[in-house]
Amino acid sequence: MNEEEIMLEAEEGMEKALSNLKEAFAGVRTGRANAMVLDKVKVDYYGVPTPVNQMAAVKVPDAHMLTIEPWDKSMVRAIEAAILASDLGITPSNDGSVIRLPFPQLTEERRRDLAKQCKTFSEEGRVAVRKARGAANAAVEKLKKASEISEDDARRDEESIQKLTDSYIKKVDEMFKKKEAELMAI
Repeated sequence: MNEEEIMLEAEEGMEKALSNLKEAFAGVRTGRANAMVLDKVKVDYYGVPTPVNQMAAVKVPDAHMLTIEPWDKSMVRAIEAAILASDLGITPSNDGSVIRLPFPQLTEERRRDLAKQCKTFSEEGRVAVRKARGAANAAVEKLKKASEISEDDARRDEESIQKLTDSYIKKVDEMFKKKEAELMAI
């Protein structure tokens, strides 16, 4: 493994940490309807746990309502049960063919709880970025011990890895601030 591969691998690890953080933030519901909150809800569809969005049309008719229209109308009750069993905190209502999910306005206390949860997600993102940095630094150290690169090159590589890490930590912080502002907006 050479210096370029080490940098590429570190950047890949940091990008993956950012995408995981983006997914985690998408699962946190704000006061607005967002179809992504259903991504983790699985329904037993003929013995196979299936995501809701793969067995129904999910629509957002307005800012505070989601509608779920299953392609197989016999699955309405199963989808409703899966939503109730999930930790979404939303009570679905159905008319036999369409399930409606009303998103109530969040209370101040619930907003703070969700902001804390997002802070935890962002800290996990920072830790993942630092792990990628640690792996890259270890690989550089290994090259230095094997006398494949000089000490000056190793120091230069570690500095560039640190700059990369700082930029990704900054991106994580910006994502958190944006999500926190979105949560706290009324």
